[in-house]
Amino acid sequence: MQECVFCQIVEGKIPSHKIYEDSMFLVFLDISPVNPGHALVIPKAHYPDLPATPDEVLSGLAVTLKKVAAAIMKAMGVQGFNVTVNNGSVAGQVVEHVHFHVIPRLANDGQDIWHGKSYAEGEGAAVAACPSPPASWR
Repeated sequence: MQECVFCQIVEGKIPSHKIYEDSMFLVFLDISPVNPGHALVIPKAHYPDLPATPDEVLSGLAVTLKKVAAAIMKAMGVQGFNVTVNNGSVAGQVVEHVHFHVIPRLANDGQDIWHGKSYAEGEGAAVAACPSPPASWR
């Protein structure tokens, strides 16, 4: 089994452009950026996806995201950013190590986010009436 590429970055086996690091988290530039300054925020410990990541790690990730996004906005001279996470291969997750993208945004940068569509008649109500969420959601 091949070792996780992000774990190899954490261990220094693969070079990266680090922009922030502390004892629990690492932030480095994406090798295929949507816009300059596009960074990945990861826990140093390996968790394959968002549901597998402990709540206390997710809390720390949120604080790190906030800090890093503000610094990226200032450094890149942008007025906004997107934070995204792709969970599972069908959602575009390429590396099975939980990570968040911080993507600096400029007006008219040509990047589409997504194209929403309306619910059909009665479809919204049917989706909202799906079986109750797990107790852990409450």
